[in-house]
Amino acid sequence: MDFKNLFKNKKILITGHTGFKGSWLTLILRSYGAKIIGISNQVISKPSFYDSTRSMLYKDYFIDIRDIKSLKKIIKKEEPFCIFHLAAQSLVLKSYNNPLYTFTTNFNGTLNILEIVREINRKIFVVCITSDKSYQNIEKNTGYKEDDKLGGFDPYSASKGSTELLLNGYFNSFFKSKNSKIKLAIARAGNVIGGGDWSNDRIVPDAIKQWSKNKTLVIRSPYSTRPWQHVFEPLSGYIILMSKLINEKNLNGEIFNFGPKNNLNKTVIELINAINKNWSSNKKYIIKKKNSQFKESKLLKLNSNKAKKILNWECLLNFNETVSLTSTWYKQYYNDKSKILDLSLEQYEYYLKKND
Repeated sequence: MDFKNLFKNKKILITGHTGFKGSWLTLILRSYGAKIIGISNQVISKPSFYDSTRSMLYKDYFIDIRDIKSLKKIIKKEEPFCIFHLAAQSLVLKSYNNPLYTFTTNFNGTLNILEIVREINRKIFVVCITSDKSYQNIEKNTGYKEDDKLGGFDPYSASKGSTELLLNGYFNSFFKSKNSKIKLAIARAGNVIGGGDWSNDRIVPDAIKQWSKNKTLVIRSPYSTRPWQHVFEPLSGYIILMSKLINEKNLNGEIFNFGPKNNLNKTVIELINAINKNWSSNKKYIIKKKNSQFKESKLLKLNSNKAKKILNWECLLNFNETVSLTSTWYKQYYNDKSKILDLSLEQYEYYLKKND
């Protein structure tokens, strides 16, 4: 698909552009010639991959996604061609400590986007990114399909599940008509790794930060299985979904899972051992019993057959490639971070060649 022809010189709004996925999405869409407008409330970590990608932005706004007046003013002023809505409080542990902020950011932030495009009522395409944790997790070994039951045991998962109900309600009430100027699609992805993730309470950045200081990593749930995939995989899915939403009439309101093949569903300890081997051998870690107060799923799997059938999307990288790309990125950062943007673009070019 010719993304350069589709996105060149188009204004694309990314909410949550300073985050891990948002920064990579900025880099990728800019490589196709898009004019990126970013909205976030803050730079969420230090270090931050955003520091490397900020020069690629057309406009850079720092507001709270819950501030509907400021948000509406920006969207009316910039008139984006399409919106990728990623802004969220995305950390499970943080959701226990601050559930109010988690719910209002994830639910109300999405509500604001939907209400603004409804009120403005001009042609616009919106892809909202939620989470694999939107599903009611019953440790389903075959993987969750898009029409499986939603739920959420922890505040983060519940906020995403309730946001899905919100999206469904708005679509059926306002955007379902074939005459609707607003086209909406939903993307759900699993656990994502890759260079540039500096968030707290995520296993890979936690490991890298500890090991770079010759400290010991603490692992809470070593045998929990997660659908690990490189950040390029879901982002390519989001971009393909947006392009199809723009060009085809039958995808309005559709939901897609973007998860890895079954052989990429690895335990936490398998991932850490692989990162350890690629990073530098014999780095230390200890296993610490998790706090039983907080429920944590042992098994998460997504069924992405729909994305493969309709979007012709599937994961291109195997587990070893995913780990190698991730480790190489962090090694370069600690060796010479001035070259990190060049390496990032080289890694994306490597990924694109996998599809040739």
